[in-house]
Amino acid sequence: MQLFFNPNIDEATESFSFDKEESRHIIKVLRKKDADILHVTNGFGLLFETQITLASDNKCTVEVLSITNAEKPKFHLHLAVAPTKMNDRFEWFLEKATEIGIQEITPIFCDRSERKVINRDRFEKIILSAMKQCNETFLPKLNEAISFKEFIKQKQNGLQLIAHCEETDKKSLKEVLKPNEDVTILIGPEGDFSEKEIALALENNYNPVTLGNTRLRTETAAVVACHSVVFFNE
Repeated sequence: MQLFFNPNIDEATESFSFDKEESRHIIKVLRKKDADILHVTNGFGLLFETQITLASDNKCTVEVLSITNAEKPKFHLHLAVAPTKMNDRFEWFLEKATEIGIQEITPIFCDRSERKVINRDRFEKIILSAMKQCNETFLPKLNEAISFKEFIKQKQNGLQLIAHCEETDKKSLKEVLKPNEDVTILIGPEGDFSEKEIALALENNYNPVTLGNTRLRTETAAVVACHSVVFFNE
């Protein structure tokens, strides 16, 4: 199944048109024609089976034949991750986390971060592409990038965890997880969180955890954390 995306449709929608760019892709590249079936999601769990009524490369129009409402996950996984020095590594994390089943991502700038600027538009396109590629109907939320200190002040629902490499008393991630519980996990930059950041997180009710016996790259740690939570809840 090839999946298309339109964030402006809901259960009351009977017909709609794609924008010019998407219409051209559907008609000129994919060579779709009148009466062809297209599957579309709005990114909020709805899957629309539609049929083309106007095969125009300027304004491809479809009518809705049926709507399926996907079951929402019983837990909410939020990763706050420091952007990596090399953009492609963070983009790889975004793609894989979307495929695995993350719900929310916040880029955070830390004391030891080597990258303090991100291209949010590009990141959103990568997440959208990954969602469509794996036929998922829930689009992960990508928040604005903020500093670690700003993020730590925000109250998160459920379990709050920080994964760091300092030799302190930590539990393994699997020891602290509970079924169907919301969880927020902090993943630091190359060079790890600073001692001040770890202390600040602990002061704000974050529990320290380890992701294993080996030292992981930022993007690897983020994917491992994401997969561990999703796998635990299956």
